[in-house]
Amino acid sequence: MALREATGIDGTTLAYRVTGPDGARPLVLLHGWAQSMTCWGPAVLAALEQQYRVIAVDLRGHGYSGAPDTGYDDPKIWAGDVAAVLAAEGIERNTVLLGWSYGGLVIADYLAEHGTGAVDGIILVGAITSIGRGQRGGHVGPAMRAALPAALSEEPRDAIRALGSFGTALTGPGEHGVASQALFGASLATPPRVRAALFGREIGHDDLLAGLDVPALILHGTDDTVVDVAAGRHAAELIPNATASYWEGCNHGPFVEDPDRFVAEVSAFIDAL
Repeated sequence: MALREATGIDGTTLAYRVTGPDGARPLVLLHGWAQSMTCWGPAVLAALEQQYRVIAVDLRGHGYSGAPDTGYDDPKIWAGDVAAVLAAEGIERNTVLLGWSYGGLVIADYLAEHGTGAVDGIILVGAITSIGRGQRGGHVGPAMRAALPAALSEEPRDAIRALGSFGTALTGPGEHGVASQALFGASLATPPRVRAALFGREIGHDDLLAGLDVPALILHGTDDTVVDVAAGRHAAELIPNATASYWEGCNHGPFVEDPDRFVAEVSAFIDAL
């Protein structure tokens, strides 16, 4: 499937792919820190595109999108990136936004700036919704804390060792070696300055979540060592119309650990909107 492009409010090129029926409900997938639009895996994407118009985005600085020197600390720019993709596809309503990890924060940035006029629901997968010291919606786990700051280094040995220390955090235990290597490769391919810049801001979105007027699905592993499950529980407590699904024993990549269950829960939520 060919790449498409949109342009952010600062001129950054944003790459994304669209699959699925043109007339189906749009489902926008926003990946996490140091990942790309391919993180979801072919099985999940193939299943979702049977039902929805799936728009998988490379966040700025990641994958095939542009990597400007500045702007990563500005929530209006992140919000503008989501808005630019929706505008490029002519989407004005009925959208579902799904964010994994840092993608949840980008969703919150967008909603704070543009509201829910184009959005029918949101899905937060192992996600943060705030970032910075003391932000309960940004509570990271031990694997993430252990990897910093070396994971931001330009020194290859330090970065490889730190990112490698994630081990099975993104995939969970079991036969996921191919997916684990792909995710590790995406992390290394993300420029170190971008990896660092995404942590260079502080913002809270608790008031936004407490006033959210669309349904939300919170999907979070109880053993998530990258984004602590406390962050998911915090969002679930704040959002008035939230459905929470806590996967017992699951780490940070539920769509890798159990793709069938992931697709089933996402589809059930969307189809009930």
